Amino acid sequence: MKMNKIPHLKIMYLNPIGFDAYDPFFAEMIKDNKFPNTEVHVTSLNSKVGLMDNLEYRTYNGLISSELIKATRQASIEGFDALIIGCFYDPHLLSAREISGDMVVVAPCHSSVEIALKLSNKFSVIIGQKKWENEMHHAIKSYGYGEHLASFRDVEMNVCEFQKNHDITANKLFQAAEKAVNEDFAESIILGCTCEFGFYQEIQQKLNIPVIDPSLAALKQAEQAALLKKNYGWKPSRKWSSEAPSEADIAEFGLFKEPFEFGNRIIVN
Repeated sequence: MKMNKIPHLKIMYLNPIGFDAYDPFFAEMIKDNKFPNTEVHVTSLNSKVGLMDNLEYRTYNGLISSELIKATRQASIEGFDALIIGCFYDPHLLSAREISGDMVVVAPCHSSVEIALKLSNKFSVIIGQKKWENEMHHAIKSYGYGEHLASFRDVEMNVCEFQKNHDITANKLFQAAEKAVNEDFAESIILGCTCEFGFYQEIQQKLNIPVIDPSLAALKQAEQAALLKKNYGWKPSRKWSSEAPSEADIAEFGLFKEPFEFGNRIIVN
């Protein structure tokens, strides 16, 4: 198929919490980095999930599951080509993919690792707190990439602290990345939180290795997946383990009876 130009792509960046203060921050990042023909809706869940401003705990992840699935279904109905689940834990990624219809679903951890392994054989992940390592390690192993993981390095910061003092954050991230390279033999670095946005370039220049920003990685993977779907018809499979619930069952069980209402929406053209 001859492709003369990039078609119009419609992508949703879903902030999977009811706390929407991060949304303008991500909208600005997307505006500066998306393809010209990409329309991105930056959304967040509504207050039904509670007022958590992070997903650092499995408890919080569990509480958002129902609303995230409903949001995914709604995005598919609204005709989005791809959905990004905007948290490095990749919460409920496989469940969201199951109900997404023809819409591709991507997430930051999976996207970042795929990009890192195009550029290197071993990567390390820089995380905020030691608490995060177990859940993220499990996810990376479940994706089949465990043997390529050099290490996790934590910087003793929570999600909300990354954007408060950029000098402190930049210094801590660089020190952790430097140790990962020199002591753990990492060949690339992945910043293990979407709120670590804005720091990859400085670290990359100092260490002269690829440093992957997870928000950018997810955006670019979503654009690529949407483009491949539009040009080549490569959409989610619905065979065997990828089979979705039937519409008959959904109706009989009374699921998704009302349109999902997002807590916030910023449209970036």
